[in-house]
Amino acid sequence: MHPEILRELAAQRGRDMRAQARQAKLARMASRAGRASRRGRGLPGDADGFVVPAIPDYVDGSFRTAPADDRAATEAGQAPARHAA
Repeated sequence: MHPEILRELAAQRGRDMRAQARQAKLARMASRAGRASRRGRGLPGDADGFVVPAIPDYVDGSFRTAPADDRAATEAGQAPARHAA
């Protein structure tokens, strides 16, 4: 077999094994967290400060910064409607 093909097959196997190890680690962590919560205690180093990452609003990865109705009104040349709270 050609050395390049062998090298790529070995690299792919390494990537697959690392992905499988990551999944197994996540499963163990979830199992431990579930067990700890059932026993009424948290994990050491529990992620109290965990922040969910922002999910892009659009396929290109951009984020919506203003409500959609305001943006549509300004694009149409109108002043955005302000609601009294």
